[in-house]
Amino acid sequence: MGSDRTVSTTKTMPTVKPASPNFSSGPCAKRPGYSLSALPTDLLGRSHRSSKGKARLQKSIDDTKRILGIPADYKVGIVPASDTGAFEMAMWSLLGPRPVDVFFWESFGQGWLTDIQKQLKLPNVRSFEAPYGELPDLTQANPAHDIIFTWNGTTSGVKVPNGDWISDTREGLTLCDATSAVFAMEIPWSKIDVATFSWQKVLGGEGAHGVIVLSPRAVARLESHKPSWPMPKIFRLTSGGKLMAEIFEGSTINTPSMLANEDYLDALKWADSIGGLPGLIKRSEANLAVIERFVASHPWIRFLAKTEATRSNTSVCLSLDLSPEKVKEVVKLLEKENVALDCGSYKDAPAGLRFWCGATVEASDLEAAMPWLEWAYEKVKAS
Repeated sequence: MGSDRTVSTTKTMPTVKPASPNFSSGPCAKRPGYSLSALPTDLLGRSHRSSKGKARLQKSIDDTKRILGIPADYKVGIVPASDTGAFEMAMWSLLGPRPVDVFFWESFGQGWLTDIQKQLKLPNVRSFEAPYGELPDLTQANPAHDIIFTWNGTTSGVKVPNGDWISDTREGLTLCDATSAVFAMEIPWSKIDVATFSWQKVLGGEGAHGVIVLSPRAVARLESHKPSWPMPKIFRLTSGGKLMAEIFEGSTINTPSMLANEDYLDALKWADSIGGLPGLIKRSEANLAVIERFVASHPWIRFLAKTEATRSNTSVCLSLDLSPEKVKEVVKLLEKENVALDCGSYKDAPAGLRFWCGATVEASDLEAAMPWLEWAYEKVKAS
């Protein structure tokens, strides 16, 4: 049967450009209407341990829990070093008592496996790998083991479609790197014991801060397990065998940026204004739909994700019928014309494009960018 996708022959340079050409997958685009001048500055130069400083950090924690629907008995804390720091903290603090199953299908997930094997040197580790564009067999997860996985593969554009594969009667813990999934995808919190993310991803916050979410089961592990390796100060979540509760009440381990915190609060306030999590998800899915329509009518471009159910609605990764060198030319041409910035695939991923489609991106900007993508492809192909 023939393809129902039509080949466009339009090669004229488009005239309409996106209002915002920022399609980076981290730091991500600022919310629509963002203005740095709108952020409060009264806490600049003040201690983050002042009563007002702690209150503002606590508000970030409280609003995060409320908007994401995190259960009341889960702990949420602000920690150093972005999502990487948060996830390393979780692994160094919690792993060891049980065998570990690691599922990965892109570079960041593979990095967690490397650290488990080469840094923590855990003996009982099983790894389940899939190439870019696919998922490993998640049903191989052993409920008696600790499980490590990313919810959304930022560099592959492949997400976990649901949490049905995680046992409700598991004995081990699930540790989920959720940094490009939260605020854009439904996370079944009953299936997650630890989740981490960073401010600069889905809501476009400023960098350097991580967030860690702990279930009661994770807290119980922290208070019953003492790691056999030395623990750096910035990884310590317990003191005297008990959870350091102040971390989850606005007292951070190290000094946070109060300006970055206000930036995050601004994004959370905007999220509330568009309907909270459902509104965020709706906008992200509408953004993905723009690219889906474009791909459906252009046979030279396709999603890196092999199946629609695993297609990310945030980090949308695309393959083109061009050599890697020609793909780089497309990326440079889009940047030169200031119509799509930072949209090249991640350095370890297959050559292609990666458009961020989280809620802070406007669908109208993606719609304006697509004709430019076609123009750049045709121009590079003909050169």
